Amino acid sequence: MLDPVILSRLQYAWVIAWHILLPAITVGLGSYIAFVETLSFVTKDAVWLRISNFWTRIFAVAFGMGVVSGMTLPFQFGTNWSRFSDATANVISPLLAYEGLTAFFLEAGFLGVLLFGRRLVPRWAHLVAALMVAAGTLISTFWIIAVNSWMQTPTGYEVIDGRFFPRDWAAVIFSPSFPYRLAHSIAAFYITTGFVVLGVGAWLLRRGRFAPEARRMVSSSLWLLLGLVPLQFVLGDAHGLNTLERQPAKLAAIEARWDTGSRVPLTLFAIPDQAHATNHMALDVPVLGSLILTHDPNGTVKGLKAWPPDQWPPVLFPFFAFRIMVGLGVLMLVAAAWGNALRFGGRLYRSKWFLRIATWASPIGFLAVIAGWVTTETGRQPWTVYGLMRTSDSVTPSLSGASVLASLIAYVVVYLMVYPAGLVVMAEIVRRASGTGEAPSVVEGQQRSVPVRAADSEGAPDA
Repeated sequence: MLDPVILSRLQYAWVIAWHILLPAITVGLGSYIAFVETLSFVTKDAVWLRISNFWTRIFAVAFGMGVVSGMTLPFQFGTNWSRFSDATANVISPLLAYEGLTAFFLEAGFLGVLLFGRRLVPRWAHLVAALMVAAGTLISTFWIIAVNSWMQTPTGYEVIDGRFFPRDWAAVIFSPSFPYRLAHSIAAFYITTGFVVLGVGAWLLRRGRFAPEARRMVSSSLWLLLGLVPLQFVLGDAHGLNTLERQPAKLAAIEARWDTGSRVPLTLFAIPDQAHATNHMALDVPVLGSLILTHDPNGTVKGLKAWPPDQWPPVLFPFFAFRIMVGLGVLMLVAAAWGNALRFGGRLYRSKWFLRIATWASPIGFLAVIAGWVTTETGRQPWTVYGLMRTSDSVTPSLSGASVLASLIAYVVVYLMVYPAGLVVMAEIVRRASGTGEAPSVVEGQQRSVPVRAADSEGAPDA
């Protein structure tokens, strides 16, 4: 049977899972470009200038893809989720409009200056454009997280005739989970970008091309990761405490905790059996669950049996997605610590093993972002507005399963063409930077970067 609710959920999941990869890089890359533009402006160092030009080209491709793929998301609100749109329009529509007015036009307008204004505007104006593009990506993140956070922990509303109306805009925007989710998301985007920059820099060093630029990419990204990856664990812990308070059923699903109790163990691994409300092949650490989740070894954690079964999330998805996210976080912490440890003795740019692993680790941040998104969104089920509006009541009533299946197939085909094509374009930008003998980007007669073999740059000063 073609269930339009399940197919609509699959369709939206497919589209947003691809789309979220682009903000994960553009938000962080916008700030990184602003950072290196500032260093170029202050130091007059042409190496920073070339790094900025190089990454601006990749940012432009990702930004364009993000705009196109993002347009399909609000479109589906009308086609697949019209009852949700009708009920929440008075709250959500203004927030999405603010995102377009305050963020998208800021990004799009100044991106033109950033891309094409190097020869046409003063250096300070070009720096301002880079800062405005970075600000635009962060403002966009602010509004999108505000929308999703309100759906997760709704406040500041009243319900009249089955529709949500804002009663307190400050409470709507700054919902209880908003600050934790915003900080956690921005940190995740910066970490994702840090590993991409690290991987590209490591690849350039392995190819023996543009060592000055590559060294600074590797060094600057490692400093960033050394601070942000541990901070992300702290932010995640704070977010977890908020989830325990505001969305306890989600936390119970994440931990596959069925019975309410104190001094609960931490389940490292298990195969949750939702039908029988039990875990198979469980690997538990006694008491550690209460200590981590409540910061008290005697703390009480609610189990899913505290709610009716029809209000349980699909436990398998948040349980495993959360563990994938945390596992990847641990690997990122090890990589950041390893890379920074190699600075001692001047081994960072000569360690073949580290440079090879750093190259292959480039997509690790994207995988963690997807795992985190799956944890958050499947853990919220069966609600679109948590505790107030069910997903099954949000779908368009006249929607047929056949029409959703047809559009889902179309989305799958189109995205499997567009995204690989965009990836090829970005990979070609990187490949040309390492294989043509020319600098990644040269403007106005600035000093060219001389291709330097990695072996010839040993002992060069660190950035």
